[in-house]
Amino acid sequence: MPAPDQLPLDPIAEARRQWAAHGWEAAADGMAAVTSLMRAQQIALARVESVLRPYGVTFARYEVLMLLFFSRAGSLPMAKIGKRLQVHATSVTNAVDRLESADLVRRTPHPTDRRTTLVELLPRGRELAANATKELNDQVFAAPGLSPAHVTSLVEVLAQLRHEAGDF
Repeated sequence: MPAPDQLPLDPIAEARRQWAAHGWEAAADGMAAVTSLMRAQQIALARVESVLRPYGVTFARYEVLMLLFFSRAGSLPMAKIGKRLQVHATSVTNAVDRLESADLVRRTPHPTDRRTTLVELLPRGRELAANATKELNDQVFAAPGLSPAHVTSLVEVLAQLRHEAGDF
């Protein structure tokens, strides 16, 4: 039985049909692929955000916490965080501001480079990262909604797309 808000047809398939019917056949599959990817991202993000909401962090802030969690020293320069997460410095500043106001991280001066500010993971942030990761693993990452073979194929296809776009 369909969910109460489930549509009776696939709107992206219908958009693809309309694209072709309006003479854009050469672009119809690409439109459907890009639109499907964007919709899948919305679905995945909603699942992740529902797990993180009780922790008071967004996925962007969780990513900062995990980057610090995995670092050897438990701290990283602000610029390195932005580079590794592939986001603008403003986004890093905003995320760190929020994490700092929640007492999960703190900014500290770099010991040898006055121009650099480090972000340090605090014990409370480390605990939140570990607990949130356990829940994300249990509720989302271990069961992403695809078979293991499809997960592997999807990761490979998306890696190809990212590589060809110059992502790495």
